[in-house]
Parts: sequence; structure tokens; C-alpha cells
Amino acid sequence: MEKNFKEKLTQVKAMVFDVDGVLTDGTIIPLVNGDFIRCYNAKDGYALSYAVKHGYEVCIISGGYGPTLVSRMERLGIRHLYVNCMDKIAALKEFCGKIGATPDEVMFMGDDIPDLECLRAVGIPVCPADAAAEIVEASCYVSQFAGGRGCVRDVVEQILRAHGTWALDSKGTIGDPNVASR
Repeated sequence: MEKNFKEKLTQVKAMVFDVDGVLTDGTIIPLVNGDFIRCYNAKDGYALSYAVKHGYEVCIISGGYGPTLVSRMERLGIRHLYVNCMDKIAALKEFCGKIGATPDEVMFMGDDIPDLECLRAVGIPVCPADAAAEIVEASCYVSQFAGGRGCVRDVVEQILRAHGTWALDSKGTIGDPNVASR
């Protein structure tokens, strides 16, 4: 019998996220130096850093790039970064190999066509409320929140609750010696 979404969350060993349209609303402001300004949701960031703090493998696979993006992810403690990535499925396979996870143990959150192959390859494909129709169709869960508006917090919190590791303490994560900080 096929497991429902809540049951599948208990098998998650790793979480993978796209950036533009997932961690952000998709708006980018190009700068003359080649970097981009993006707006991130603080609650999404807290959930990611909390997951890292509690030993979860978190990975970013994005076609986006720029030192500001990398700095933000590193500050959250995310060590697995694939940016300026045009072959997301190859990056996903490499990441799974590095951490010893099977695709069934991976949650992937994407919002648009470049994420489709990865969504079809993992056990827990999810997306924001405002994802492309093809992505919604490929997902086993659609967050009620849009990209950059809490969809990441929604999914991370559900995974950690399923594992009994959400809200174990009320300490912050930035500055924690177990989380990279600058």
C-alpha cells in the first residue's frame, strides 16, 4: 500500500531546494557586478538552519548564482551547494552519493520546469503554491505558501515534526558553533 505524505516524511534523510521561486518569490534584481539581489523569508531561513543544527542534510541545487546567494546559504549552515547548475539531476545524484541516501529518502522542492526531472526522481517531491502546473502535477504535496513566502518553513517544519525534532529548544541558530556563520 502506498504511503501517504505524512508517512513519507518519516523516511526523509535529506532535503533539497531550488532557490529562485522556492526560497525567493522569483524576483531577481541584477547588479552590474554580475550578482543579484534576492529577498529571502526569515522563517524559511530559520527552519533551514534549525534542520542543519539538528543533523539533517540540506542541499541547494539552483540555476541561480552569485556571491550573495552563496553567502546566504553558507550563513544558514548549508554545506551542499550546487549553484549555476544546468544539470540538476546529475547534481542530485552526486549529492545522494555523497551522503549515502537513496532517492526515496530525499525531499526535493522545486517550482519550475528545470526541477521536473529531480521531482520525478525523489520519494518526496513537493512544491510551493505558485509552482508551474507541471510541477504541481509531479508533486505529492503542494504547500499552501508561495515561493519566498514560507513554503520552505512549511515543509521543513512538517519533516522535523514527523521525526520529533521540531522545536526542541528555543535557541537561535546563527552564531551557533555547529552552524557556519560570518
